[in-house]
Amino acid sequence: MNVIEYSVGKMIFPVAIVVSRFNEKVTKLLCEAALERLRALAFSEEQITLVKVPGAVEIPITAQRLAKTGLYEAIICLGAVIRGETDHYDYVCYQVTRGCQRVALKQDIPVIFGVLTTHNEEQALARASTSGVNTGKEAVDAAVEMVAVLREIERQ
Repeated sequence: MNVIEYSVGKMIFPVAIVVSRFNEKVTKLLCEAALERLRALAFSEEQITLVKVPGAVEIPITAQRLAKTGLYEAIICLGAVIRGETDHYDYVCYQVTRGCQRVALKQDIPVIFGVLTTHNEEQALARASTSGVNTGKEAVDAAVEMVAVLREIERQ
């Protein structure tokens, strides 16, 4: 059996973050945690591009345009879709999830899905915590690991 081994080590590369402004109370916390994590990993400001979009539905097209530039090794998508009283939640979740996956596969780049899909604001805030779990930070870690994995596959 051939096992692909990789090391994250000091992984520094150009990265883009696409963050939705809708549900900004939550998405601001996700974005701040992602930026803080990137800085902690020694990414410079020049290696980070931040793009704010109106809502979650706009994330995939923005990620696609960023991927097409060829300037980034990973794109981190952050947002918060919180269930309301209509079916709109289901449609938005489907569009954003599928859209981000399509960009990743079509453009051959890690598109990290850090879009919260929760039943209420309390659940969203729990996943955007400043003292505990934060999906923004976790998305950065996933991006770094995926770049390491894909680089190792290319090397073999």
